[in-house]
Amino acid sequence: MFEEVFSDLSPAFISFRAAIIATIITFFLGITSARLMFGYHGKGKGLIDGILTAPLVLPPTVVGFLLLVLFGRYGPLGKLLSTVNFSVIFTWYATVIAATVVAFPLMYKTALGAFKQIDTSLLACARTLGASEWTIFWRVMLPLAKPGLFSGTMLAFARSLGEFGATLMLAGSIPGRTQTIPVAIFFAAEGGRMDEAFAWVIVILVISLGIITAVNWSEEATSRKKIKRERSQDSSLDLEYHFFPISETISQPELIVNIQKQLQNFILDVSFSTQNQPLGLLGGSGAGKSFVLRCIAGLETPDRGQIILNGRVLYDSERGINLPSCQRNIGYLFQNYALFPHLTITENIAFALPKGLSSRMIKQQVERQLVSVQLGGMGDRYPRELSGGQQQRVALARALASQPEALLLDEPLSALDTHLRDQVEKLIISTINDHDGVTLFVTHNLEEAYRVCENLLVIDQGEIVTQGRKQDIFEHPSVLRVAQLTGCKNFSPAIALNHHLSPDKIDAIDWGCILQTAEPIPETLSHVGFRAHQFTFPETNNHPNTFRCWLAMTSETQHRMTLYLKLHRPSNSPDDYHLQAEVFKEKWAKLRSRPFPWFVHLAPERLILLQPNNQQVSRLETQYQNTTVEGIKN
Repeated sequence: MFEEVFSDLSPAFISFRAAIIATIITFFLGITSARLMFGYHGKGKGLIDGILTAPLVLPPTVVGFLLLVLFGRYGPLGKLLSTVNFSVIFTWYATVIAATVVAFPLMYKTALGAFKQIDTSLLACARTLGASEWTIFWRVMLPLAKPGLFSGTMLAFARSLGEFGATLMLAGSIPGRTQTIPVAIFFAAEGGRMDEAFAWVIVILVISLGIITAVNWSEEATSRKKIKRERSQDSSLDLEYHFFPISETISQPELIVNIQKQLQNFILDVSFSTQNQPLGLLGGSGAGKSFVLRCIAGLETPDRGQIILNGRVLYDSERGINLPSCQRNIGYLFQNYALFPHLTITENIAFALPKGLSSRMIKQQVERQLVSVQLGGMGDRYPRELSGGQQQRVALARALASQPEALLLDEPLSALDTHLRDQVEKLIISTINDHDGVTLFVTHNLEEAYRVCENLLVIDQGEIVTQGRKQDIFEHPSVLRVAQLTGCKNFSPAIALNHHLSPDKIDAIDWGCILQTAEPIPETLSHVGFRAHQFTFPETNNHPNTFRCWLAMTSETQHRMTLYLKLHRPSNSPDDYHLQAEVFKEKWAKLRSRPFPWFVHLAPERLILLQPNNQQVSRLETQYQNTTVEGIKN
């Protein structure tokens, strides 16, 4: 039976020839279309995507009819081809065209999905390292999307090989010329030659199952590699660092930022300038800190404003200037490191080096960077083979390899555990001190900000609430939100006692006590604050601002105890308290043996007198502004 069937193998030859050519065409068209659509965010994106994927959902006969209209004698392309005495209809070219059209959506959609799965921070990082969009596509996107592209190619080949409806309408069924395997199956079954049809069905099934198996194997292999990579992470990290600066000295470095941007929940409106002293951007999560860095790096575009680095305009909305990231010469250290997983450590660092260097120069520069971060001899490893701290050091070395005029550090320590954070922090401090350009350090951790930067800029809901020396901001916050962001835990609405007998006293309303102050009371006083670690517990109440207190509950850490205190009377429940005090355990060991009530002292010079956020008059101040001294509780 099989000898008779395969005496004429022309359907197989025609099918494989058409499928291979169609797959090659589809591969390039699909990837190109996917790349263009991946970066396109304009109007009509959904319509364009729908047109590109339509052959995937339309009946094959409909696709064939449309192709027939297009390439027919009176169709637009048919008329054009007839001018050179060429016709597509009922030729083997028609089998290729039909196979290409029906297979294209599979390649396009699979490639687009593969591109979307790439971590966008890797693409952003490549832009900040000076790479062009073509370089990013060729060296980052294609290698990382390789498993998806392989799957798309296999599926496109299988779809091309099995195409029937469109092929029959456009190419017909001419034995030896356009009769593919699916068409041969149809006419064999129609003619009663069931053995022949069955044999070709077996061929198609074997090929299809083989392709599906290859795709599944590829996906499983990728999954196994990912699991192995996660398990291979270790926590080793060297304890000493000696950073060797590589950036050239920049004359009077200065960054000027004045930008506005409508975000989802608020308007970002910041204006500041900084020179070669590191500037820390401190604020809560979602305050807009990282977005400011992304605007400076060119990864986001403000609605209006200016960004000027060392006299060079990076962005100016009025003048229509918006330099791409690759032209800004800015080093960006991403929160998740953004190391290219398909490149070795050497290749990651070399990616940032200026183009045109000789192989010898590249090797020297990379080795110098590796030694500077205590990773000498590890250049042949991949990022997955390094610990989190080592990956962070590689990312830092790469950010500095291009000798940037500005170094932007976006929460660089947040992904590390406590031990690694301490070690990498030392390296970052050393790096910042040696860097001759502008440095911005973003964090929501106030202790990190205090240790790393001399000057701070505090952002809340897209606005700068204060900026200046860290000592001034931490010791003398002027508004409530700044005090909260700098770690103060005790607040009470407060009003001044406007009486000639008590010009230096305020009423802490929630705490139910009158407090003597050491500093002038602001006219727009809204709250009083007191830091948890500054409470003292005297034996007597002979000092001003000393009150009886009872313990409501405690909370323990490895070194400290947090005491929740109720003033004036015993607590009714663990949640019934006024103040939080923090004491070392040595102090707690002595304090806990005292009988109640204790005495707690709020030193007048330690009181934080706060104005309302945005200089608005607080509700409580309005409520109590006409209250007399006699009407206030003692």
